[in-house]
Amino acid sequence: MNGWRRVLRTKPAEEIVAEGGQGEGGELRRTMTLTQLTLFSVGATLGTGIFVILGEATPLAGPAVVSAFVLAAVTALFSALSYAELAGTIPISGSSYSYAYATLGELVAWVAGWCLILEYAVSVSAVAVGWGQYLNEFLRQVAGVVIPEALAGPPGSGGVVNVPAVVVVALATSLLLRGASESATANVIMVFVKVGVLLFFCVVAFSAFDTGNLTPFAPMGAAGISAAGAKVFFSYIGFDAASTAGEESRNPRRDLPLAILLSLAIVTVVYVLVALSAVGAMPWQRLAGSEASLAQVLTETTGAAWPSAVLSAGAVIAIFSVVLTVMYGQTRILFAMSRDGLIPRIFQRVSPRRQVPAANTLIVAAFIALLAGLVPLGRLADATSIGTLFAFAVVNAGVVVLRRTKPGLRRSFRTPLYPLTPILGVVFCLFLMSRLDSATWLTFLAWAAFGLLVYFGYGFRHSRLARGAR
Repeated sequence: MNGWRRVLRTKPAEEIVAEGGQGEGGELRRTMTLTQLTLFSVGATLGTGIFVILGEATPLAGPAVVSAFVLAAVTALFSALSYAELAGTIPISGSSYSYAYATLGELVAWVAGWCLILEYAVSVSAVAVGWGQYLNEFLRQVAGVVIPEALAGPPGSGGVVNVPAVVVVALATSLLLRGASESATANVIMVFVKVGVLLFFCVVAFSAFDTGNLTPFAPMGAAGISAAGAKVFFSYIGFDAASTAGEESRNPRRDLPLAILLSLAIVTVVYVLVALSAVGAMPWQRLAGSEASLAQVLTETTGAAWPSAVLSAGAVIAIFSVVLTVMYGQTRILFAMSRDGLIPRIFQRVSPRRQVPAANTLIVAAFIALLAGLVPLGRLADATSIGTLFAFAVVNAGVVVLRRTKPGLRRSFRTPLYPLTPILGVVFCLFLMSRLDSATWLTFLAWAAFGLLVYFGYGFRHSRLARGAR
């Protein structure tokens, strides 16, 4: 078979769906309900983005950081609608990787899957870094102690290794190895806690609200809003986490689209309320650069330590929830890629007792812990955003292609205002990608180039689809 045709070969959607749940040595267990799936996506999304990134994005836009969250939400919405259609059509664990395989071909699917490693594995590392910041704040408020700087940050940020980041990855790994149902139940509890804590923040911050802090609203203009929008898009990474649970959902065709859209609505409302109350309670210049910005707002506006301690405790729980759910998503995407032969078979091996990909989980955990312990947050967050935006653009394009190539395929959800919605999804994703700096683009291009080397060195030769067509 011609090599070029091989890399552009698509895998039939019906075949992808038929393989659902099957792994080497066992099958994944279908246990997740709509509530668990929705809160799984909320758990994967609602965390470091609002607890940490707010302090990094506010200097770019001033009080208009609120508008930046809205811009990022609109971008995410277009992609969420496309995700909802494809998740209801191809309810499988591979997320945008599997959707691209069914629509745009193996090479594009590989690139999308490679970008998902940025979205999931690398974003977990960034999130774990933020966890350590809030753990330190909590310990300082409650016990008057802090973790030594050398053990609380990575090289380049004043430390040697970020021990708390490594610890939170290890804790999440132990829970994931117990089983998907147990992980989902723990996440439901943690999501309720962190939403409650963020609503507590809003109540306290709005009590100190001063409209003068919102003037001028957009000191850096539209350019500042768009730059901040690209930065805070990191906050929306994870709303698609439900799509990675397609093979462990009880009713995936019905529940996956609903879970994706409901989770995006919930986190958008929370983000806008928190951002507005934060910049209204304190001059935006004092938020700049803080990695525990919400705790700082409570301390300065109330003059008391306990509100900040409550928030920091909530952040520790919230960010752990993100680590747990996003690590889950990464392992399931790798599970699907391994089943297709594009990465080694060890990633699809299922533990007969726990019915989870145990070896896969341990390998992912080791990779994430290494990044979290040694790489600063800012660079991780930006690299994650550009990889995610590319993957989202692929999903939007996939909707258009699948509508044309498989118009009669069963769809439990259809993207409204087709084809305008997916086209706008591609445009918005490319626009936000263009607003990221050159260093981030170089990181992304280097990552993509390395991914292509891995594909042609291993995946191209081991692809089950290509081998079956010989």
